[in-house]
Amino acid sequence: MKQPDLKTERLLLRSFRPADAGVVKNLAGNYNVSKMTLNIPHPYQSRMAEEWIGSHQGSWDAKTRVAYAIVKLDTQQLLGAISLVRIDGKEGELGYWVGEPYWGMGYCTEATKELIKFSFQKLGLERIVAEHLTSNPASGRVMEKAGMRPVMTTLRLDRNGESASMEVYEIRNT
Repeated sequence: MKQPDLKTERLLLRSFRPADAGVVKNLAGNYNVSKMTLNIPHPYQSRMAEEWIGSHQGSWDAKTRVAYAIVKLDTQQLLGAISLVRIDGKEGELGYWVGEPYWGMGYCTEATKELIKFSFQKLGLERIVAEHLTSNPASGRVMEKAGMRPVMTTLRLDRNGESASMEVYEIRNT
């Protein structure tokens, strides 16, 4: 089964395409984007984007992960990514990033609300968790605007093996 596209007022959430790799490398490879995440490496190589995009269909088929390109409906411009980076039974873990030129425009909140709705209504998930670096409070505001609530602070190892403080959020399908 093909991963369905999702639409909001301003956005299309669609599967990534191999042709998106260059834009992904440029947006995710921006140090200011990378430093706001636990996992995006810096520097970000073109082959990393190609490999990441190439892994999506298999994860969708296995029902272990779903990844969407966040695209502006009117221009078809790729803005970032939103994913359930882990699906385990009735629970999923949400992750996202948006290119720096598109920060503060509400795109991430809009995409997050739509993916949560899809996850509950179509994937049958009962709980979604997400976490952000405590040094990135804007990501917490996205989560709160999407209806998630903070549940705890924890430590995780980042891409460099260093301890990072994380705020954990959740939303339940009630």
